[in-house]
Amino acid sequence: PSHSGPGRGVGIAAAPPTGGVRPPAGCPQVHMGCPEVLLHCTMHCHRALFKRGLPRCSSLYRQLQPNVQTYHSLPPVPYKCYHKLQAWRRPFHVAATCRSREVEFTSMQYGVQRLAFASITKEDLKFFEHLLPGRVVTDPDVLEASNVDWMRTLRGHSQTLLRPRSTEEISQILRYCYNRNLAVNPQGGNTGLVGGSVPVFDEIIVSTAQMNNIMSFNKNTGALICQAGCILENLNNYLAEQDFIMPLDLGSKGSCHIGGNVATNAGGLRLLRYGSLRGTVLGLEVVLADGTVLNCLTSLRKDNTGYDLKQLFIGSEGTLGIITAVSILCPRKPASVNVVLLGCDGFDKVLDIFKESKGMLGEILSAFEFMDYGCRELVSEHLKLTNPLREAPFYVLIETSGSNSDHDQEKLSCFVEKVMSSGLVTDGTIATEENKIKALWALRECVAEALVHDGYTYKYDISLPLEKIYDIVIDMRRRLGKRAKRVVGYGHLGDGNLHLNVVSQAQDQQLLNNIEPYLYEWTAQYCGSISAEHGLGFKKKDLIYFSKPRVAVQIMQQMKAILDPKGILNPYKTLPSSTQ
Repeated sequence: PSHSGPGRGVGIAAAPPTGGVRPPAGCPQVHMGCPEVLLHCTMHCHRALFKRGLPRCSSLYRQLQPNVQTYHSLPPVPYKCYHKLQAWRRPFHVAATCRSREVEFTSMQYGVQRLAFASITKEDLKFFEHLLPGRVVTDPDVLEASNVDWMRTLRGHSQTLLRPRSTEEISQILRYCYNRNLAVNPQGGNTGLVGGSVPVFDEIIVSTAQMNNIMSFNKNTGALICQAGCILENLNNYLAEQDFIMPLDLGSKGSCHIGGNVATNAGGLRLLRYGSLRGTVLGLEVVLADGTVLNCLTSLRKDNTGYDLKQLFIGSEGTLGIITAVSILCPRKPASVNVVLLGCDGFDKVLDIFKESKGMLGEILSAFEFMDYGCRELVSEHLKLTNPLREAPFYVLIETSGSNSDHDQEKLSCFVEKVMSSGLVTDGTIATEENKIKALWALRECVAEALVHDGYTYKYDISLPLEKIYDIVIDMRRRLGKRAKRVVGYGHLGDGNLHLNVVSQAQDQQLLNNIEPYLYEWTAQYCGSISAEHGLGFKKKDLIYFSKPRVAVQIMQQMKAILDPKGILNPYKTLPSSTQ
């Protein structure tokens, strides 16, 4: 996955020695070249077992190490470890050096003042226990996994977690909380990177983990209707049996929920081919703050009657309503998949290759990724992944997917021949077999993991016009000079998304001050976005003005006031205070 951390100087410390670290009982004997995964395993197993009962295994190690034994009873393993949080232009607040240490409370890190919500009482708990027998969690040890974010940089102190199974139960929960003025924190798989899925104070956590039923699937139209708590990988596996796929693919697919994907407008590797969720989501069922159920769960491709209300909730991060069911358009599973890795000696040629790929590959083009030499150097140095090409300043990974392997391979071969003969490419290789395809993808997908070993990393997720997308990397290298150990860039060129990473030997406040807010000002100057994929959540809510005009933010705040006048839904997230 593209793990570029959120703003506010998120950093990843280099992996410490791992002598004596052992996986918990039941874990596979994973490849010991990735010890940070073992260190993370215990915490993630606890979270997955609690949230899902029978967690599913990620395809990460099947992609990187085909010979490693994995078991489907294991949870997915993310790349990132050892995260640390630094506030926006303020001194460092180190939450944890590794995942086994305590995470500082978000309210203390950021100096947030609790809003005037009610506190939960014994009478409130009696109501919830009567409504959800056996599904009200108050054990602090169990709650810890839901109070701390995926990257272990933020921590709330909620005392109650509710696990409804139906839309009606969520409606009754919100109606009660609205009348009592109790704040609510919706939570899916808790895989977000900007703190949108965990409480800041003592908000009641409403988990969709047990709302995991597939309601219907129409093979004629490809329309899938399911509850919001369905895990993305489970949906993809179900559809594979029907010869279909989900229109999005994420590295966290073994844990993330489709409701959370929609609520954050998740992107991923299939966006170039199938578009964003704003186009593939056909309908939603949403419970509003006062318990009203908004049923727009249509499967129609065309419906031009009034406002398209579902768009309000896509990307709203749970601040306008809780998504309880999703209708989504699913494409047919491609019969043929091919990958090509190309080397070139300038970013201008990367752009020319992209233009050629759109013209020559057309309908079968499904991914166009790029990375610079520094990224290639990282995966070789720290993960020992072999580069099949001659050294080059830039590398391009292109994936095609279609229905006829002969047709697709012929188009791809003609494309590669043209870009090589025209001097755009210095070297290249084509993979048509599954193992070779995974090996080429690993060179791109493992950059984030390699950065963990290289030092303390500041990670940024931005989008820019294509002609400017790499200029910021060059500019940042000049600006930071020798103070930065390494500045690298990679990302999804097909949708203008850059993951900028600045590595230093250790935490460096002066280095951070040289990066921020300069990076955000630079991005705003060229009409880019300071958050391309990950949303705003808690960490980036005050940075919204770098990407949106003040009038637009005011309209968003007015919409929030109309749909949630008491502000009980996911407070302290997505939008800055109306008085700010």
